[in-house]
Amino acid sequence: MSAHDMRLPISIFGMVLGVQVLAAPVAFSADLAAIEERGYLVVAVKDNWRPLGFVDDTGELAGLEIDIATRLAVELFDDATAIQFVPVSNLDRLSAVLNDEVDLAIAGLAITPMRQRVVNFSTPYYLDGTAFLTRDPAIRTLQDLELGTIALIAGSEAVTHVNYTLPTATLVGIDSYQQGYMMAEAGQVDAIAADLTVLSGWVQEYPSYRLLPSVLTAEPLAIAFPKGNQYMDLQRFVNGAIGQWHADGWLEERATYWGLP
Repeated sequence: MSAHDMRLPISIFGMVLGVQVLAAPVAFSADLAAIEERGYLVVAVKDNWRPLGFVDDTGELAGLEIDIATRLAVELFDDATAIQFVPVSNLDRLSAVLNDEVDLAIAGLAITPMRQRVVNFSTPYYLDGTAFLTRDPAIRTLQDLELGTIALIAGSEAVTHVNYTLPTATLVGIDSYQQGYMMAEAGQVDAIAADLTVLSGWVQEYPSYRLLPSVLTAEPLAIAFPKGNQYMDLQRFVNGAIGQWHADGWLEERATYWGLP
């Protein structure tokens, strides 16, 4: 099981929120003029990362990033259904953009120097980071974990950040969040460290857990576009929309609605 694969995927081809969902690769990447002529957006999203993009209890795609993609369709076409969602795994998020399978990706992608070498990014729409989750009522702050046992995905960037901040804590590498959940339920670890967005979804599914108030890093989430001058109009359009959404409070309202700090 991959880092965020804690929910069942949607069907390979179906209808979600009244719009078509595609999982098979299709050559769709286009510049803004071509998208406007086509009449709909094609967007790579997550379908198993609550609360960014996931399948809800009614079988529909939901989450902050689904709202963002749908709002872009409204901005472009005045039509919330003028969009095709392409659910992707974490490994396929960038390749979907690079291989012209989608117009853009809104799929939990943090801006990093390595990713910036292969794709362009929009203005950030949310600030993620390494956070901590526990169900032990005695653990209230990071200081309470100085001698604690913390589970985190083996080989993840969180290992470096947590080891630097809590050098006397015992770090336990896990292969999946499901394994971390089982260890926490069995009392084998005191806390779990992971992306704030991941742990926020965890709290929604398992209310006996809670987030600690400290976040170790600042990792801006943004929309990924193909590189190339032909895509700059699309990027400017999206940046303008995100800027307006920040200014009028819509993005912050949606983040709060989806339980994100």
